[in-house]
Amino acid sequence: MSTDKQELMFDQLDLAAPLLKAVKELGYEQPSPIQAEAIPHILNGHDILGQAQTGTGKTAAFALPFLSKVDLSDTSAPQVLVLAPTRELAIQVAEAFQTYSRYMPGLHVLPIYGGSGYDGQLRQLKRGVHVVVGTPGRVMDHIKRKTLKLHNIKAMVLDEADEMLRMGFIDDVEWVLDNIPEERQIALFSATMPPVIRKVANKHLNDPKVVKIESATTTNERITQTYLPVKGPHKLEALTRILEAKAFEGVIIFVRTKNATTELAEKLEARGYSSAPINGDIVQKQRERTIDRLKKGSLDILIATDVAARGIDVERVTLVVNYDIPYDAEAYTHRIGRTGRAGREGEAILFVAPREQRMLQTIERTTRQKIEPMKLPSVDQINEHRLENFKKKITDAMVAPGIEPFYKLVKEFQEEHDSDPVNIAAALAKLLQGDEPLFLQDRPLQYQESSYDRNDRRGRDRGGRDRDSRGGRDRGDRPRRERSKSAPEGMTRFRISVGRNHKVKPGNIVGAIANEGGIDSKNIGPIEIHDGFTTVDLPQDLNRETIKTIGNAWVCGQKMSMVPFDGNAPAGKPPRNDRSDRSDRSDKPRRDKADADGNKSNPYKKASKDGAKKGKKTYKDKPISKGKPKSTLKLGK
Repeated sequence: MSTDKQELMFDQLDLAAPLLKAVKELGYEQPSPIQAEAIPHILNGHDILGQAQTGTGKTAAFALPFLSKVDLSDTSAPQVLVLAPTRELAIQVAEAFQTYSRYMPGLHVLPIYGGSGYDGQLRQLKRGVHVVVGTPGRVMDHIKRKTLKLHNIKAMVLDEADEMLRMGFIDDVEWVLDNIPEERQIALFSATMPPVIRKVANKHLNDPKVVKIESATTTNERITQTYLPVKGPHKLEALTRILEAKAFEGVIIFVRTKNATTELAEKLEARGYSSAPINGDIVQKQRERTIDRLKKGSLDILIATDVAARGIDVERVTLVVNYDIPYDAEAYTHRIGRTGRAGREGEAILFVAPREQRMLQTIERTTRQKIEPMKLPSVDQINEHRLENFKKKITDAMVAPGIEPFYKLVKEFQEEHDSDPVNIAAALAKLLQGDEPLFLQDRPLQYQESSYDRNDRRGRDRGGRDRDSRGGRDRGDRPRRERSKSAPEGMTRFRISVGRNHKVKPGNIVGAIANEGGIDSKNIGPIEIHDGFTTVDLPQDLNRETIKTIGNAWVCGQKMSMVPFDGNAPAGKPPRNDRSDRSDRSDKPRRDKADADGNKSNPYKKASKDGAKKGKKTYKDKPISKGKPKSTLKLGK
């Protein structure tokens, strides 16, 4: 990359004025390497083939220039379509678009992904949106329903293409690419460039500009980094426990918004902590006074946004708390760099909500440093600490000047009421403590990190290696190993209307179920792929809405149509372009005969013996089992 591009500032890029205003508020002054390379190419109308790790700022690299080109007056159909491999990334990218477009009134961004209801998505699509960010399966489903119209698409982004390949979505991605207008602009980003991704790029991108960025973000080795799994409603209490138990000098707590700085500072003040907010709305003189107070020790805690904390250099800051996870890894590096300065030791704690696990992985990869999980101080530890502090207050008060009048008052009270001095002291202690309980009540705050989270953090394949070893690989016409005819306790066996004839792989199935149904991979049982259908064991307590959502997903160009399996399901209809193997199928001879006679109806429709009522009775919403009603199966509430 040239020196000129390294010295570029955001205001030198030809971005729309509202976007530059938003970027400035976020504290971005100089574009990252991927942004400096990609933004000018996209603004000039070129396709982009970008190779960069997550956390290098690539979301802004495509969001800012494409937002600059959006026609706000046109809400007839989406103009920008972004495909992301997971719902978490789709939400994250959609939030970034909304953040950058805060000064573009009337611009609408819609995330669409599995596991959420269709009604809200349909209403917003009907109302009109400019940008759609979604997972491949749900986007494909909306397109086939004709609820997502592609005729107005001017730009399409494939974010983390190699991840979509790993999760088995690449066929769905190509299907979407085949259905967008020929006159469009495409930006493909991938951390690695395997042959399949390069093949997709060669087929669909038009003379793309290649941008390859090597991440060099590192962190100070003197800073101890940990993360705490904690849900949003419990953050404040978790923070309070940490501040009570940690021996610190100065603390900087990072939040995302200006309002959050003020709100959190007020809440900490109410809990007895000397704290103050600092954000972009605070005038320079007040900012300088606040930082000076932190340096001199009259202020212990600073609550800041990213932009406001730039340039703060206070040696006594020994702890940085990422109360809100940053948008990218570079911001994280800047944040924790506020501690561990001048050769001193520092500590950084990152609060991570369940849906933010992906950003944690990104930060670890980009900084090349593993962040270890931490546990909150126990209730016993906190209470012991509170007791010691309370005793210290009593000891300090006993030797403090001006105690004589109170000594006389207590002595008179004791003589008048003939009270035990210990009882009097306890009553005064209670008055001192006030309504705030002295001891903390025991209640869990952290969420339990699932094996899905840990496996994903280790880089294991959610839909490949582990699942292949448990499910059935293609070994002739039989499953990999013998299985019981019924699902294990607590599980229900389901049949999916896509199989070996559709070239489906276990990774495709796992990816679709995990994304559309919101089910952790640890809860997805063995997968067995047959010629025309697949069986999979899933938790017995799945609700009907989740089953329906998964069943409406598309895999390898085929609707999954998931229903409970009773062991006698017919093999599904083979792909239309491959009907040569009918004579070799023995699952259901009568079905072969019916197909050979020219029956083009749904293969799951019941055919009568004489053929006169062929296709009229269907197994809609029922298990594929003659005479066995669906209501006999326990699906959960």
